[in-house]
Amino acid sequence: MFTSPEAPWIFLTCLPHCGRVRRRALVAEIADPVRLLAMNTATLTALGLDDDSLAAIRAWQDRDERHPAVAETRTILERCQHHGIATVTWQHGDYPDPLRHIHDAPLVLYARGDTRLLSREQIGIVGSRKATPAGLDHARRFAAELANRQLLVTSGLALGIDGAAHAGALDAGHPTIAVIGCGLDRIYPHQHRRLGERVIADGLIVSEYPPGTPARAAHFPQRNRIISGLSRGILVVEAGLRSGSLITARMALEQGREVFAIPGSVHSPVARGCHHLIKQGARLVETVDDILEELGAWWSSASGSAEASETAPKQSQAGLERREIAVLEALGYDPQSTDALSSATGLPADQLMQALLLLELEGLASSAPGGYQKIV
Repeated sequence: MFTSPEAPWIFLTCLPHCGRVRRRALVAEIADPVRLLAMNTATLTALGLDDDSLAAIRAWQDRDERHPAVAETRTILERCQHHGIATVTWQHGDYPDPLRHIHDAPLVLYARGDTRLLSREQIGIVGSRKATPAGLDHARRFAAELANRQLLVTSGLALGIDGAAHAGALDAGHPTIAVIGCGLDRIYPHQHRRLGERVIADGLIVSEYPPGTPARAAHFPQRNRIISGLSRGILVVEAGLRSGSLITARMALEQGREVFAIPGSVHSPVARGCHHLIKQGARLVETVDDILEELGAWWSSASGSAEASETAPKQSQAGLERREIAVLEALGYDPQSTDALSSATGLPADQLMQALLLLELEGLASSAPGGYQKIV
């Protein structure tokens, strides 16, 4: 264990009373962890380490595996080997440079999948776990088109918007990165276990938490700083005013990243967070080109494909009958009852329902509490 190149880095993360910011400061002072862990007590004390941390380092120097920090390091290494988990340490060639420059960057990332993807230019997509059908569709469409334009989609594998973003990129034939708030020997949430396996097969899952770490509420805000730290910008699709996505957006701003938000209905609680961000200066987004324009002109010409949310409705509407077109024109982005739609279109109930079903199949409308609404 003591000769493993990853072991000193992992041991630093196990030091008692030594948080991320303190560890980051130690590495800024002494870049080589082997050298750091070989220093004498007086020098280590001068670096600000307390008695418990000093005792752990002495145990490391004595190769005393009875000490909890040394024993924990061995356990982590063994679990990584057992579960096929790679470690990307601070000095590893695949450690992503954008993440390196945030003030509380993790010294170790645990990874399953293709770690080379960490060096790709990334865009984070986040949003509500209780997303609307329209929000899920936006997440899928934007993720697919951003991936088509050579941006790697990164998110948190959560229910709702996160999962839709990962699926959108994968279904379009592109890799994606998922950042989770637990050990990689367990995929959380459980409902996304199959999606997580798809991400591992065709992309990458990363965590700063070693295998064996359960999912805890406090981990998710910390995970969010990695999503924003990896990304050039963050797109918030849907979010309530108390959504964790707003925490991600705040962290992105603190890290000097761009923040984008998709507006929604003024009556929708999951649109209020996006509207708040727009009031605070986030870029209002209607198409992928709005994002590319803000991030850099070269992305605008990276792909000749048109933005999905613009092209799909035009292609679909061209094949609609007059009845479906009338219903589509009567629909709004807020749910409308079938009675209101029947009155607006003059269609009897049976024909109206047939038209709504066809519009749903075309991906142009969806059922929602209170009736039906337009998606795009």
